[in-house]
Amino acid sequence: MKAVGFYQSLPISDINSLVDIEIDKPKLVNDYDLLVKVETVSVNPVDYKVRLGSLVNKSTEAKVLGWDVSGVVEEIGSKCDGFAVGDKVFYAGDITRQGGNSEYHLIDSRIVGHAPKNVSSAEAASLPLTSLTAWEALFEGLNVDKNNAQKSILIINGAGGVGSIAIQLAKQLTKLKVIATASRAESVEWCLNLGADNVVNHHLNLVEQVRALGYQYVDYILILNNTQQHIASCAELCIPFGGICTIVETSDGTLDIGLLKTKSLTFSQEFMYTRSMYQTPDMIEQQKILNSISELIEKGAIRHTAKTMLSPINASNLRKAHELLEGGRVIAKIVISGF
Repeated sequence: MKAVGFYQSLPISDINSLVDIEIDKPKLVNDYDLLVKVETVSVNPVDYKVRLGSLVNKSTEAKVLGWDVSGVVEEIGSKCDGFAVGDKVFYAGDITRQGGNSEYHLIDSRIVGHAPKNVSSAEAASLPLTSLTAWEALFEGLNVDKNNAQKSILIINGAGGVGSIAIQLAKQLTKLKVIATASRAESVEWCLNLGADNVVNHHLNLVEQVRALGYQYVDYILILNNTQQHIASCAELCIPFGGICTIVETSDGTLDIGLLKTKSLTFSQEFMYTRSMYQTPDMIEQQKILNSISELIEKGAIRHTAKTMLSPINASNLRKAHELLEGGRVIAKIVISGF
């Protein structure tokens, strides 16, 4: 079958950084597995981070990336409850297995949801990874209070993939006042259209801007870009006993958490792959979250975040997507359809 992979970590400008390959069609490995015929994939920062962080692959097997997929179920394992051949599904995958940039993909059904019926396959593929990340960060990492109308959240990098979903979930499922950050006119407009109450510029002084809006402190902060740059401002802006959650690792693996001490702040790290990586007993929570996202899309409560669409799924288009993401100026999601 057709796939796109790589053999060694190379800059995206190198034509061999991602290459078109032929690999065997996968077979079911365990009773929870689904075999999915891939229709559309979307690209996330994790793709280029894995590509750049991998050691030279000395085996003959290429590493296949791609952890956002929408497609159709082709085969099912004996423990795949709630699925049938022909079902349209979407999911963010498992970083410990081969990715979905291939014609067929093997995935654990416990982290797969039924795709929303009222959007295209390309639109569905924009949702899984960012929706799971935003949901887990808000309702597990930050433990957001859904019923207190007096509370507020600052979402740093609101126009990115996760931010675009986090704004919507915060407005639709909670009573939070949402302050997002964006730096360009187009991204500011995007955040406001998604429901943000205010937008400030993350390249300028965050403390001054947020306080100029009338907030001495905010109750929750979600850092979706450059944790090291923003942690001091976040510690200053977060209310005593408040919470800060980040999805972004630091460049040197260190962070001054002493900044959080005097306010007794809670700090959490969100990594969407934890459940599948460690096969946690609650893996099926991701299936439940994705099905909830699907219901919200079908009700019109939230919308998909596919903005840049490419076709077909091949090395050339995936290199283009990686290059755009590495440039750091992508709004929402890049999706690639069809082989």
